[in-house]
Amino acid sequence: MSTQADRRARSRTALLESAARGLSRVGYGNLALEQVAREAGYTRGALYHQFKDKQELTLAVFEWVLKTWDQEVGSLVSKEIDPVDALLVLARGHAVFCRRDIARVAVALRVEFAGQDHPVGRAVEGAYALLTDRCVELIDAGRADGSIPPGAPTRVVALGFVGALEGTVIALENQEPYDELLAARAVAGVLGLPETTEPSAHRGRDARP
Repeated sequence: MSTQADRRARSRTALLESAARGLSRVGYGNLALEQVAREAGYTRGALYHQFKDKQELTLAVFEWVLKTWDQEVGSLVSKEIDPVDALLVLARGHAVFCRRDIARVAVALRVEFAGQDHPVGRAVEGAYALLTDRCVELIDAGRADGSIPPGAPTRVVALGFVGALEGTVIALENQEPYDELLAARAVAGVLGLPETTEPSAHRGRDARP
């Protein structure tokens, strides 16, 4: 028999998923809480029982999306010892993650809150800064072992890596499996790697679509 805590957790997850889809589709400013609740199968009162307002809901959604990304993509990256493999796994994993309708929350919110001093915007920029820092560490490690060639300052390359990855997956929405393949090729170009570079798990496999 489910407990009250179980039911609360289920309703919270359903509301977060519904809000994530709404934020990806219409953004923060146009997000209607009544519609979020209705699409989740709950009343607006049930939503307010868990979240005091749209800002709190959006911050919870963003935290939940980041946690999901870390479980599905970040965990795979952490398993890679080779820095080039880790960066290419990140690119491929992110492309696959972005096929989900909840995955475009970060991009939508970043665009909407660009240049604004707002709690949601600060949370989004903080997450992008952490991702960039992670790429900086991997690029530095790759340059140290000679697998990534020298070039522009590491942070500049890391920013280019994140930008190329985001731009590719946005442009190739609903273009499986090319989104994953070309995301890896795009970031390989930013890193100065051969176009055919693949993570070791994929090496030796025909990468052609």
